[in-house]
Amino acid sequence: MSLRPTTFFIAIADLDGHTLKNFYQALLSQAPVIDIPNVYTEFALEGGLRIGLFKPSTTHQIEVESLSSGSMSLCIEVESIEGAIAHLTLLGYPPSGQIQQASHGREIYAYDPQGNRLILHESATPVVG
Repeated sequence: MSLRPTTFFIAIADLDGHTLKNFYQALLSQAPVIDIPNVYTEFALEGGLRIGLFKPSTTHQIEVESLSSGSMSLCIEVESIEGAIAHLTLLGYPPSGQIQQASHGREIYAYDPQGNRLILHESATPVVG
């Protein structure tokens, strides 16, 4: 027997139920496709990816608060890394550090309001899609 997933999406805990919703709405320049205030918000992106933001239940609040950001990152492919940096800076969350040259392009780390790592990535070759 196998898992046979039908889809994958990213789920991020929004500890107060609105900070990340406001941040990702401004970052993505779009309204959520699902919005249940103080419970769950979901954004649909091109290519079928979805980002779900959930307010942890009272019984899970302590568990979520004790987690570090861990090793997972939300990697955001952008057309212009400088444009993405300017956008995040306008939102009040400028990336730290310098743009790094990676084997696959240029990238820089940023963080959302709750410390989840974002990797802004500009591919060395144009993305075909």
